Amino acid sequence: MTIPVLPPKPPSRDGRVSLWRYLKLFKADILSAQPSRLYRAWMAEFRTPFFRSYLCNQPELVDLVLKGRPDDFPKSNRIREGLNPLLGNSVFVTNGEVWKRQRRIIDPAFEGGRLRDVFPAMYAAGLGAVARLAPLADGQPREIEGEASHVAADVIFRTLFSIPIENDVAARVFNEFRDHQRTQPVVNIGALIPLPRWMPRFHKRKTKATAAVIRDLITQLTASRQRDITAGTAPDDLATKIMTTADPETGQRFGTDEMVDQVAIFFLAGHETSASGLAWALYLLALYPEWQERVAAEAEAAFGGSEPQFSHMSKLGITRDVFRETLRLYPPVPMMVREASCPETFRNRPVAKGAQIVLSPWHLHRHERIWGNPDGFDPARYGTEEGRAAMRCAYMPFSAGQRVCPGAGFAMIEGVLLLAMLTRAYRFETVAERPAMPVAHLTVRGKDGIWLKITPR
Repeated sequence: MTIPVLPPKPPSRDGRVSLWRYLKLFKADILSAQPSRLYRAWMAEFRTPFFRSYLCNQPELVDLVLKGRPDDFPKSNRIREGLNPLLGNSVFVTNGEVWKRQRRIIDPAFEGGRLRDVFPAMYAAGLGAVARLAPLADGQPREIEGEASHVAADVIFRTLFSIPIENDVAARVFNEFRDHQRTQPVVNIGALIPLPRWMPRFHKRKTKATAAVIRDLITQLTASRQRDITAGTAPDDLATKIMTTADPETGQRFGTDEMVDQVAIFFLAGHETSASGLAWALYLLALYPEWQERVAAEAEAAFGGSEPQFSHMSKLGITRDVFRETLRLYPPVPMMVREASCPETFRNRPVAKGAQIVLSPWHLHRHERIWGNPDGFDPARYGTEEGRAAMRCAYMPFSAGQRVCPGAGFAMIEGVLLLAMLTRAYRFETVAERPAMPVAHLTVRGKDGIWLKITPR
């Protein structure tokens, strides 16, 4: 009997470990630092000398935290400790009324009608990616994560500021961000140990330096756009929409400083997570060539000899299910942390005020008591009632509830379009001597990159 090939999955740690051993494992990889029991448990409690945390997999608890009473479980300030030099006071890290005001201004830019408007920019970025892969399509091993990052950044700059990645400022932001990511900003002592507010937060010199350069470049872009808005010459893109939208309750708009914070998270979330999803999708199609051929055939039938249009996206059902399954197996943001603002009781256990509530898409998406064949690649599952039921209660690559990612619809159009365009143009094969292994720091990426062989169709 042939044993089915399973997508790569990081090993879990064995047994109990000391806090310091856990911190060392966590720094190397968030995922393999966790015990295997989390793939079966409804809830797990972790105790440290500094705080207690509760990882919740039970769908009812996840719904309570994200949908039922989200204001009682704000984002933990531990998340912003490592990211603060880059993100400042962005919508990703704020809470309460500040966050609600920011979302009232941002959300209209990502409504359904706007997705149709930005589709041509996504398509132009896809054409650029197809062209850049041409000289690499020689059957030799190629690292694909870098190419996925390149096209994802191109999408962000084209849709946000109407400039391609070849623009000098855009290229510099992209290059600096790669350097910033390598400093592992999320692994910060303030994120792991509760420090007093008066104590300075220590970040690596490289983390602070790259963040400062990125923010300065984004400031140039936003200041220039504000001048264009004032002059009446600004293009009708996402940046213009956001900068000209007033909060319906206060009448306030984002100033330059606050817009810089938001652009930083758009780039981080929209570029980094999209790149992760696209790279893993291409790897999975290489691992399962029968699905790759189905995606390529669907793209050819949908686009034919014409230029892709927004209306064509409804014809890419197989490609959409492949991308959904990719986000299930490799959710770009593997864990989210909330904080209990008052005493709670979870599964008959007391949860103290200030406890950390960890929601893990990584473990929820592979939970053995919810999903059939949880570690297998099976895009067809979304056509079954069992798969749809699991998706309704245990699928949240973009979070859920009031804090669902405002760009979720944007990401699903982008990912499906780029996957269809690239698979229609090229055939991808795995590299036996360079198997991929997921690790997570800021997002889920390949431990040593994701290597594929590319050839033209």
